[in-house]
Amino acid sequence: MGEPKRVLHILQRMEAGGTQALLMNIYRKIDRSKLQFDFLVVYSEKQFYDDEVLNLGGKIYRSTFREDLNLFKFCKYLNSFFREHNTEYDIVHVHAYTIGYFCLKYAEKWGIPVRIAHSHSNAVSKDFTRFFKYPMKKLFLIHANEYFACSKEAGDFLFGNKGFKILNNSIDSKKFIYNDDNREQFRKQLGIDDCFVIGHVGRFHIEKNHKFLLEIFNEILKINSKAKLLLTGSGPLEKEIREIVRQKNLEDAVIFLGNRNDMENVFHALDIFVLPSSFEGLGIAAIEAQAAGIPSICSDGLPEIANISPLFYKVSLRKNVAEWAQVCIQAAGNKYAHMDMHEYVINAGFDIDVTSKEVQQFYLEKIQCIDLDRCSNS
Repeated sequence: MGEPKRVLHILQRMEAGGTQALLMNIYRKIDRSKLQFDFLVVYSEKQFYDDEVLNLGGKIYRSTFREDLNLFKFCKYLNSFFREHNTEYDIVHVHAYTIGYFCLKYAEKWGIPVRIAHSHSNAVSKDFTRFFKYPMKKLFLIHANEYFACSKEAGDFLFGNKGFKILNNSIDSKKFIYNDDNREQFRKQLGIDDCFVIGHVGRFHIEKNHKFLLEIFNEILKINSKAKLLLTGSGPLEKEIREIVRQKNLEDAVIFLGNRNDMENVFHALDIFVLPSSFEGLGIAAIEAQAAGIPSICSDGLPEIANISPLFYKVSLRKNVAEWAQVCIQAAGNKYAHMDMHEYVINAGFDIDVTSKEVQQFYLEKIQCIDLDRCSNS
């Protein structure tokens, strides 16, 4: 058997985020004797998934664009990269629309046949970056010839009436099946055995709405003084959120877990999961929480596709913190809590075994067509 075909994925960095989790879930499951993933990122420092990528046989190429914000230098890098590597890749798959136009432009210039634009979001953040993001959203489509989205809402947001393929942000659902021993051990390890435990999983970015989450938690504390909040993730706003926790005198009640490789243990330890995001392309953490048998209270910033089980609660961001807190307290009594929800995940189409096969087939069929076309033209 010859060398595996290689697909180049381009994104901001291989941090512990939802897009990266999806790619790694697929990467672990594909037949790597036939297909390999490489990654081009725009941060130079080492990231959460880098070691695993290298161990699986992938390559990581690093630009410094997000650190120096030198667009001329970035374009020069991309031009040089695709000139050097254009024979290695038939497929370039871009997951960040803010840089996508430039990546796909040079991929097309140097003859990469399949250029995928992938939408992972259903809105633009309302901070100052929106003035840059809106035009890049439009430009992303110009040099793409395949379109993927993590939900209908994410596809409509980025691609409008263009045809796009929905690729569910799937998970290894068997890994998340509720386990009482995991719950007991992890809670004991954190010293929260007899507490009402609320969890949130997500990068410390503006769209995750951590400030509002802390307000909700503060309200829950008024009802249950034994409440604890577990925050899993990292990101640019972590320092600010830690300071708010300190100002609100919540340091004994809020536990920062950082990035984890044992998310199933984190979810099993929870009584409820809360995700009050301003917007989400999907909200893969909500899928994981439901898979783990945890009642999941989520904002209307999530698409309806995230509602995969009787454990899902959608609450409007227009509701006040007291109303959110009441839903959280009531949801803890859900009769499906801490049950095996594996079949719900499969039935909703979020099991990685199915998704990885679909992705592998898509890539290999595209590559086969390209190879046949080259043979007929030679």
